[in-house]
Amino acid sequence: MDFARHVGVIFGKDLHAELRSKEAINASLSFALVILLLFSFAFDPTADETRDIAGGLLWIVFAFAGTLILNRSFVRELPNDCLDGLIAAPISSAALFLGKALANFVLVLAVELISLPIFGIFYNVRWTQQWWSLLLVMVLATWALTVIGTIFSALTVNLRIRELMLPILVYPIMIPALLGAMEVTGPLIAGKPLEGDLLMGLRLLVGFDIIFTALSVWLVETILVG
Repeated sequence: MDFARHVGVIFGKDLHAELRSKEAINASLSFALVILLLFSFAFDPTADETRDIAGGLLWIVFAFAGTLILNRSFVRELPNDCLDGLIAAPISSAALFLGKALANFVLVLAVELISLPIFGIFYNVRWTQQWWSLLLVMVLATWALTVIGTIFSALTVNLRIRELMLPILVYPIMIPALLGAMEVTGPLIAGKPLEGDLLMGLRLLVGFDIIFTALSVWLVETILVG
């Protein structure tokens, strides 16, 4: 019971801090919209080939924009030695990690949901045909991104070049999850139901989430405390 309460406290604190300043979410959303606009110039939005690779384009944008939010996970705790205070507080490192990961998840998913209609307009894609299945894939893939990003944000928080190191560390590990998300998202946007071969990509995302959430919870104390 105390563990869940501690997770909720950290989640609420981080969410309130970001919604008050809106620094990371505004930067992430602006970046996502600019990249979507630039890609729309690079590809013909009316071409069938563009719609075929729409899922890949979408997740490239989400991965790039998401790291702007994830990089702030532990950086906002650096002033006034707040991070040391959190580590010394009578809460487990796992609760601290999960609270921050959940807050990041909500923020990144919010950016994705706002970007999705813009994506449909720019690329002339009717993405609402399999809306609930698409939302399920977005939730699973976004959790994978936030778990990996949050744990590496803790690992790189004291580095001078953390803004550069975080993407370098996150993207290679995210390749299986991103490939699974791209493989499933494209057909869903095209209106195909979530069945048959598409379920393999969904299982990949579920397995990735379970494995890396467990690993992150197990390793976070070592990363934070040493």
